[in-house]
Amino acid sequence: MRQQRWFPIAALAVGLFAINVVARLVTRFAFTDNDAAETRTTIVMFSVIGVVLAVYAFMASHNRRPSEWLVPDWVLGVGGAMLLTLLVGPFVSGDQPFGNGSDAFFAQFALYLAFAGGGTLVGYWISVAMARDYRSRSLKAFSEQRQAKPRRVVRR
Repeated sequence: MRQQRWFPIAALAVGLFAINVVARLVTRFAFTDNDAAETRTTIVMFSVIGVVLAVYAFMASHNRRPSEWLVPDWVLGVGGAMLLTLLVGPFVSGDQPFGNGSDAFFAQFALYLAFAGGGTLVGYWISVAMARDYRSRSLKAFSEQRQAKPRRVVRR
């Protein structure tokens, strides 16, 4: 089952949604009617999502081009998790998606995209800075191959 094309996408989406569910349950049962604690929990949840995506981008960029992991896996996985978070997540905490108004809904949408994109960029930049990404490793292998060949002697 792990070899199926959809598995990494679904695993990423379910993992990110699970982070949201845990944060919503903590907010619901531990901090009732405390807006400051809810705000802090939301920021912690988005930060954890950013860290998870930074690790994902760091690991995925080692052996694959960004076009192989960013567009299909990241976009579909994060998009699915975001839809689940925005549309299904509020029911976990006993609310409705537009229960706090459309401004709260779109603010959560913008925060999700900002933290997901920021975490992914940080993870990829760290991979590039450490020369562990696909392109850097390909260039290193190419330069080593070029240097390993002996010079051709030209005879007259």
